[in-house]
Amino acid sequence: MSFTHKQVWRAIDRLAEKHGLTASGLSRRAGLDATAFNVSKRITPGGRRRWPGTETVAKVLDATGETLVSFAALMRGEVAKRVAKRRNGRRRAK
Repeated sequence: MSFTHKQVWRAIDRLAEKHGLTASGLSRRAGLDATAFNVSKRITPGGRRRWPGTETVAKVLDATGETLVSFAALMRGEVAKRVAKRRNGRRRAK
């Protein structure tokens, strides 16, 4: 399985959302600096992409109780589609 920089960061954002957190809240829950997942830190001022390290991903998975398999599904967008469907259902129910 190959994946892109955008997919990995999107999965982190989706994971936060899935657990009712902001990216900052997720990073704090994982024991990281609150700004670790800021959008502004995902690309260096010189334009180089910053990727989250394996230790960072492991901490996030541990903090949320998720698995690497579920994280991969988030990268593919599978869970995000279910979350969006659930959200749309809630909006209609109001």
